[in-house]
Amino acid sequence: MAHNANFDHSFLMAAAERASLKRNPFHPFATFDTLRLAGWYWGRRCWLKPVLRCMPFDSSQAHSALYDTQQTAQLFCELVNRWKRLGGWPIANVESQ
Repeated sequence: MAHNANFDHSFLMAAAERASLKRNPFHPFATFDTLRLAGWYWGRRCWLKPVLRCMPFDSSQAHSALYDTQQTAQLFCELVNRWKRLGGWPIANVESQ
């Protein structure tokens, strides 16, 4: 999980290539991007401004790995809870298919 996962994913892919990994565990479909989730919620590409309106953020701690990870997790929870209050996502009934 990441906010703007494509950016982080490119670094992971480069590191995996430098390490000559035979099986790269960082498949692009294995990432969950809170930037995209926020964009679906607010109806546009969502960088920082709309996010700042829904949760506290200390810009002096930005880009600290721990702080960014905690904030990304908090943003994910905030967005999922907002979607839930709107009625959630339709879930396919796998057993009936």
